[in-house]
This record gives sequence, structure tokens and C-alpha cells, in this order.
Amino acid sequence: MSKKMKPGNQSNRRDFLKKSTAAAALTPFVPYIPWSQPAFANQEKNDRPQIGCIGVGSMGTGDARGHAGFGDIVAVCDVDSRHAERAKNDEHIGKGKADMYEDYRKVLDRQDIDVVSIVTTDHWHIKIAVEALEAGKHVFCQKPLTLTLEENQLIRKACKKHKDLVFLVGTQQRSDKNKFLRAVNMVQKGLLGDIKKITVGINGSPTGGPFPIAEPPAELNWDMWLGQAPKVPYREKRSHYEFRWWYEYSGGKFTDWGAHHVDIATWAIGQNKEGMGPIEIDGTDAKHPVEFKDGYPVADDQYNTSHDFSVICKFANGIEMDVTSRGDNGIMFEGSKGRLFVNRGKIAGKPIEENWDEGKFGEQELLELYKGKQPEGHKNNFYRCIREGGLTLSDPFSHVQAMATCHLSSIAARLGRKIQWDPKTEKIIGDDEAAAFIARDRREGFDILDVG
Repeated sequence: MSKKMKPGNQSNRRDFLKKSTAAAALTPFVPYIPWSQPAFANQEKNDRPQIGCIGVGSMGTGDARGHAGFGDIVAVCDVDSRHAERAKNDEHIGKGKADMYEDYRKVLDRQDIDVVSIVTTDHWHIKIAVEALEAGKHVFCQKPLTLTLEENQLIRKACKKHKDLVFLVGTQQRSDKNKFLRAVNMVQKGLLGDIKKITVGINGSPTGGPFPIAEPPAELNWDMWLGQAPKVPYREKRSHYEFRWWYEYSGGKFTDWGAHHVDIATWAIGQNKEGMGPIEIDGTDAKHPVEFKDGYPVADDQYNTSHDFSVICKFANGIEMDVTSRGDNGIMFEGSKGRLFVNRGKIAGKPIEENWDEGKFGEQELLELYKGKQPEGHKNNFYRCIREGGLTLSDPFSHVQAMATCHLSSIAARLGRKIQWDPKTEKIIGDDEAAAFIARDRREGFDILDVG
């Protein structure tokens, strides 16, 4: 497949849009926005991208159905064969024809695959993504892109090396023009005045346990699922969706919802470029459901990510960001002229009631936010960039800047104290114990390529 795919005739375009709309309707959260330009591909098979889906569990199923509107899914892969078999036989994904794998490397080895979709547990994202780029694939990867601050640097290097390949992160809120993009535009255009404080409500992690040791299901390759993480006995609540509440595989709500809301907040205030970010992160007001010692949980049979926190991140420009489990889920911007609240359900406040952005949020402003691309759905933007080139709306470079704030919040919360961060050198200052959390030891055989 060439990188610039040909537009089809009008009949094929209508059929393609119908299929895309049907597939997008099955994908959670972002409503489908019809293309305002000709379809990316005609219906001839050799003009449609060949797609491999790595990780096809709950979210992976929804993403795979979304991708199917833009190309042909020829391979599905999961360490749980139940997920892989379901995706293979799903009428919207593999249609009974896709090849099925347990080892993602077999997908990357295939020369006929143009695009890979990575929707695994968080601690697998970067290893697979870097290797996919090295294999010459365009990459869609779900959020949060990284597990550690070191992984931020590793993926940035890989994306800079492979700048001819398209990479999109699954932070769908960046495509919501009616709420989140309107809020970002209002902040960036100075309509709220000088931003003084941002409250980012991301809820707290659930508590639970102790959970018993059990035999892994026969269909699950538990050792492969663990990947770089320490080898531990299987507990049902450690795997699949529940991985989010264990620091071994995730960052709890700091990286789960934080990857969405902190991302929007840092974008709005222009702190999502390399060398930017908070300079002080105060985690003294954070609680965990289990006892911690030196930043590590003492118990290994219970959820361990923070369930109650208010982490204060201070930026060099004087803005204070409260990343908190308390209050409503969403983002509150407080400026010298007014306040604005936005979440997935609403955008509210006096600036909205009085339409402060009337005449200042139209086609031109949307094009600016979309980096010159047509405003449209998240995956639409991904495949448009494959055809046309350019950075995606949710590019990995800006995403890792938001993830730095998320990871630093997690580290400060785990240690229960303030930490100082130099965003230019990407180092924690004057605290060796905190600095040790920048990276983590990985199990032998599961290291991540450093392409720098």
C-alpha cells in the first residue's frame, strides 16, 4: 500500500462511509464525524491498509471495530486465546478470515501489514510500539502510552527516528470539538484571562483484596502477560481490566484518567512541548489502600494504586494544577476573567452561558487545533495522516509531556512528599530515592529497544 491512498469514486465512497459509520458506532466515547473530504481509499483491496490488531480484549475490540472501517484486519493477536478467537470471528473485525497469533512479533514480521493497533495492558505499550516502528509500521496505540518517565524518552527517540511513519495515541478527547476543543481554544485565545489554577478531577482507584492465588486460565499465557513486570503468582484481579489498579503494570488513576484530562489541561496552557512541564509536584496529600514503604506496597495481594489524593503540580509560569480524586471528574480552568468546567458530559460556566467565544471558535480555530487537518473523528485523523503525512492530532511527542506530569504525580504520591523536576533535563532534583522511579528494572528478555 502506498502512503498516499487514492480516493475512490462516488459510489465506492458512499459504501465506504456507510461501513465506516457502522464501525465507528461500535467504538466507545467519540461520535463519528463524517469526512468533509473524499474518502481515503477506494474499495479495491490493494488500496486499503492491511491492519494487525495486537491486544483485542474489551477496549481492543472497540478499537479494532473502528479500524475495520478504514482497512482490512488481517491479523489479531492476544496472549489470551479467548480474546483472539473472539476477534477473529467477529463479523466487524476478523470476519473469520484474520490470522490469529499469541506472539505479537509474528504480526510485526509480516511484510503485508501496514498498520498495527496496540491495545494491550499499559506495561506492554512501548516495547511493542518501538518494535513496530522499527518494523516499518504505522502505529495506533492506546493511552497511556508509557509506564515510566524513561519510556517517555524511549518512544520519543523512536518516533523522531521514524518520522516518516504515522503514530496516533488513543486520547479521544482531543477529537471532541464541541466540548474539549472548545475549552482548549477558549483558554489559548485568552478569553478566561490569565490562568491561575486548574483542577483536574480524575477520581480515585478502587480498593479491593486480599485476592487469592489461583491457576491461570489455560487460555492465558500468564508469563507473557506479565512481560517486563516481576514474575508473581496469578491472581484473577491482577489481570485484564484490573491491571490498572496495580503500580506494577500501570499508574492507577494518575495514568488512566490522567492521560485524558491532564493531557487536555497541559495542551490548553501550552505546556505540552518538549522541555516543558511542572517544576514541583507535591504528593503529601495522598493515601493508598495498603501500607507503603519507600514508595512500594508492602502487601502483594491487594490493589495498591492511590484511591484518595490531591497532588499539586506547580509550573514555572505560576499556574497550579491540582490532580485530584475529589470532586467531579473533569477539568476546571480558573482564569482572571472567569471559570470554565469541561468533562465528557458537559462544558459549563459563565463563559459558555454568555458565548464569550462567539466568532472566535470556528473553522479556522479548529484547523489550527487539528494542525491544519480537517476536523473529524480520532481514527479518521490517523488514516488521513497516513494518506497525507503530518503529525496526528494526538501525537506521541505532546502526549509524553502530559504523561510526565502523570508519572511525576504518581511518584510524589507513592513517596508522600514534594519532589522537584527539571523539565528541560528531565531529571528529578535532589532526591535520589524519587529519581530511582524514573525507570524500572525489567525482566530478562523483555527489555525495550533504545534506538537513540
